Amino acid sequence: MYFRGIHAYGLKKDKDVKMKKILFISLGCDKNLVDTEKMLGLLGREGFAFTDREEEAQVIIVNTCCFIGDAKEESINTLLAMARYKEEGECKALLAAGCLAQRYKEEILKEIPEVDAIIGTSAYDGIVSVVRAVLEEKKSHVSCFRDIDAPFRDNPPRLLTTGGSYAYLKIAEGCDKCCTYCIIPSLRGHYRSVPMEELVREAQELARSGVRELILVAQETTLYGVDLYGEKRLPQLLRELARIPGIYWIRLQYCYPEEITDELIQVIREEEKVCHYLDIPIQHASDAVLKRMGRRTDQKKLREIIGKLRREIPDIALRTTLISGFPGETQEDHEELYRFVNAMEFDRLGVFAYSMEEDTPAALLPDQIPQEMKEERRDELMELQQEIAFERAEAMVGRILEVMIEGKVADEAVYVGRTYMDSPNVDGLIFVHTGKELLSGDFLKVRVTKAQEYDLIGEVYDESAK
Repeated sequence: MYFRGIHAYGLKKDKDVKMKKILFISLGCDKNLVDTEKMLGLLGREGFAFTDREEEAQVIIVNTCCFIGDAKEESINTLLAMARYKEEGECKALLAAGCLAQRYKEEILKEIPEVDAIIGTSAYDGIVSVVRAVLEEKKSHVSCFRDIDAPFRDNPPRLLTTGGSYAYLKIAEGCDKCCTYCIIPSLRGHYRSVPMEELVREAQELARSGVRELILVAQETTLYGVDLYGEKRLPQLLRELARIPGIYWIRLQYCYPEEITDELIQVIREEEKVCHYLDIPIQHASDAVLKRMGRRTDQKKLREIIGKLRREIPDIALRTTLISGFPGETQEDHEELYRFVNAMEFDRLGVFAYSMEEDTPAALLPDQIPQEMKEERRDELMELQQEIAFERAEAMVGRILEVMIEGKVADEAVYVGRTYMDSPNVDGLIFVHTGKELLSGDFLKVRVTKAQEYDLIGEVYDESAK
């Protein structure tokens, strides 16, 4: 992700610092993006400038990902592509940060000698000193790593890259679930919650900068507070954030199903600002596969929590992710998952073909599935979900929904927005036809007039015409 229209808050630039242009590329998840924004904020505070043109950047920083094979390949290819600008452009320093850098430090420095510095996942606050070491002290192969289980330090200022109307709020780091396919605990450490007062203060700053929607993220949001307070405090955090003036929507991501409590459901139902939307990564529905994955639930419990959510919050939108072709997954396991998806009718669903990751227990399991079969099973699930999604989109025609505007279609009287059912970059959009002048972050009521695959089309709802 290259950044254009970066939005700053809380920065005090030093005009005496000679401006160096930095290109920042952020790969992977939105949790990684928060780290990127904090590094941008620290660099911006020191007077560095930013560019989205590779050929004019004096510093190129790639915040990498290696969660699955495709992400690892993208990160490596991006570093190789940027290495060219040490010869073809103005680049004097190429830095690798994030998960791939944490996991493969020695390999990166050996195989991509153009990389001047490596920054680990917990060391993003050392970004300024690393850049200065390479640029001013002419050092090479600089490494900056810290204990991945280190407690949180004060939140630095952020440069928002999301356009300003919404922002991600990372409420915790690390994970203790230790699913057998996942490398994250060894890259990000044990589960550590950010103190509630720091999150409230950060959210207040975001609201003052114009942010209207907070999207709460972590490896697992539902366990927030257990390590600090001895109990789950996500419901209390939601109530505190809902009191902040200027915040209009609060959205929850990464809610593990077995940790969703009655209290959390009550808060989602009662607090007007909390979207009736939950991202619940379940990964599978066969008890045998779930057990091999190291998941802490089974199909019966999944059906119970999904049923409860829909009874208590009838208009809730549920998103989930699945893994196809996990080691030992039989055709019967796959068909059981297929039937489950068909019965549950998730509003949003993504499927990933299992990616064998070294140093994970799943990589050592017998009965690894051929890649072609993994992809065939993935495609079958996605074709089924496509039918479900299109039917659910058609059912929205005629409904009146609140929409947050995010942009305008060039040369047309059409704006692009999202409903409460849509998280940015992963879910659908709604295209609003209107002659009114609207701004990003505006909210308005829209009547849905048409469904177009995953997206909706609508017109501004005129209450006076009733």
